[in-house]
Amino acid sequence: MGAFAILAAAAAVAQPVDSTDSMLPPPLVDQYGRWNPGVAYVTAGQDEPGYRAWVMADPTRATYVKSFNDYLVAYGVGGVVPTWQLIRTASDWQKCGDQPFEVPPTTHWPNIVAALRYIGAFVEPVVGDVEVVSAYRNADLNRCARGAATSTHLTGGAIDMVPLKPVTREMLMESLCRIQLASGSWQNIGLGFYKGVRFHIDARKTREWGTAGRAGGWGCEAVLREGAMPFTPPIVAAPAPASPPQGKPR
Repeated sequence: MGAFAILAAAAAVAQPVDSTDSMLPPPLVDQYGRWNPGVAYVTAGQDEPGYRAWVMADPTRATYVKSFNDYLVAYGVGGVVPTWQLIRTASDWQKCGDQPFEVPPTTHWPNIVAALRYIGAFVEPVVGDVEVVSAYRNADLNRCARGAATSTHLTGGAIDMVPLKPVTREMLMESLCRIQLASGSWQNIGLGFYKGVRFHIDARKTREWGTAGRAGGWGCEAVLREGAMPFTPPIVAAPAPASPPQGKPR
């Protein structure tokens, strides 16, 4: 059985998740059995048809998107990922009653350039193309989505992605940790892992989160020394049985 077939079979037993906070592992394939880890995060309205509908709903939006794209091209990072994906907000946009897409304020545009340069120069040559599932978030949406109060998503400099090439969580974490230890520190790169194969890159400061080794060590050095720790859903204790009614039997 090929590697993708193994991944698909394992993922097929997973149920779709409602948000990144679910205790269940996110699915890695779509309803047709095709590799598509974005299916856990991208809902109707935040997909490409949703983007086109969002743009057409307000004539000014196309102008803002074009200006943003032109800026990325001018600074050499146009096409690293599709520009329309870079304006995806949070995966919980519907629950929060917010927009599925939002062009960051122009003051934040420089913040995303360094992250995109790193992704284009170091990440994609190793893991292949990626799909952006969340980037800029305004303060209200970030708060509702339970993002960190100092999240780099607030200033447009953070990108959450999933790989478009089939890979296990363990293989992805080990590959990204090699990159992080070799080149992340001197470029102020932050690397984070959610469940499954969703990962985070920003260029605010060097740090790691969500990376752990099989033997319990923390961080990328432990990942490469011990192998990556697989995601294990937390054990939820069963509710205590109800107490029998008190008083004299009738």
